[in-house]
Amino acid sequence: MNILKNKNKGFTIIELLVVISIISFLASIVLVNVNMYMAKARDAKRMSDMRQIMIALEMYRSQNGVYPNAINDGCGGWDTGNKDYIFLNTQLAGIMNNTPRDSVGTGSCSGYLYYRYPETDSVYYGCGGVPFYVLGVTNMETVSTTFPGSPGFGCSGRNWQNEFEWVTGVYEK
Repeated sequence: MNILKNKNKGFTIIELLVVISIISFLASIVLVNVNMYMAKARDAKRMSDMRQIMIALEMYRSQNGVYPNAINDGCGGWDTGNKDYIFLNTQLAGIMNNTPRDSVGTGSCSGYLYYRYPETDSVYYGCGGVPFYVLGVTNMETVSTTFPGSPGFGCSGRNWQNEFEWVTGVYEK
């Protein structure tokens, strides 16, 4: 009789497999949610970075009378900020010690982008002949089109919102 009692004390293979599959399913749900919240947090940081950069650009303009020119990082004259490129570092030295840059983007046309358009380009794009800058983000993780709350920026000859998930622009005068 002792042999029969000991035989009924363990779990069957089926019971173990059911428990393991339930735990695996719950773990996969948690990981998907964690990744989604991490992406939302990175997008929120990008928005915070954009606000900081806009404030620094205004401080630069108040000191120098104009917005800084972009350093050509290989993206058609745009200054790029991501894992590979430091963003507006020399232009904003003394205003921002460490300019923010996107933590995910790589390459010359990904992440944070900045360009100052002079009067000639402003006329070309139908922006009234007034110099301006465009500041944008190309790789928001929670949307694939326009990020909610993007101020957008465009002139009669070009709409930069079509090129970025989040973008803003400011006229110099």
